[in-house]
Amino acid sequence: RGNSVVWRGPKKTAMIKQFIKDVYWGDLDYLLIDTPPGTSDEHISIAEELKFANPDGAIIVTTPQNVATSDVKKEINFCKKVNFKPLGIVENMSGFICPHCEECTNIFSSGGGKLLSEQFHIPYLGNVPIDPTFVELIEEQRVSEKTLIDLYENANLKPIFDEIIQKVLDQNIPSRTDVIA
Repeated sequence: RGNSVVWRGPKKTAMIKQFIKDVYWGDLDYLLIDTPPGTSDEHISIAEELKFANPDGAIIVTTPQNVATSDVKKEINFCKKVNFKPLGIVENMSGFICPHCEECTNIFSSGGGKLLSEQFHIPYLGNVPIDPTFVELIEEQRVSEKTLIDLYENANLKPIFDEIIQKVLDQNIPSRTDVIA
């Protein structure tokens, strides 16, 4: 605890391969892999390891600033090159919800994700604002009898994530069990 792990590309690549191949995942509805922005060795390793699994696609996450969306354009092109269909774009850090009045203020601008979705003809899934009460919820689980899942039921962000999830589900991507059967 408290120490950093400093690995070069080959070590990270080996870890990704082991994580995908050697872990028994059981029956999954979805496997989400959260990566930092870019098209690094890690992204290439994930694409190589998952190409035989024929993944459904990728959800692209951006922040609203121009510098972020220009990086995400590269990520979208990467997804196309490795045959990961972009399932949609989410704009993260899209505003700040005041913990006192619950008003949302666009501190980092707004609309970059929506513009990307229009430019690349990718479904726009929604905006996720910064919500300090969500951080409090995560901290509260340490002193609460309730689990994080129970606490999340009353979170301000839950309806936002529910709507994003519904938009992905509405794409009617066939279940893997339906494809195999």
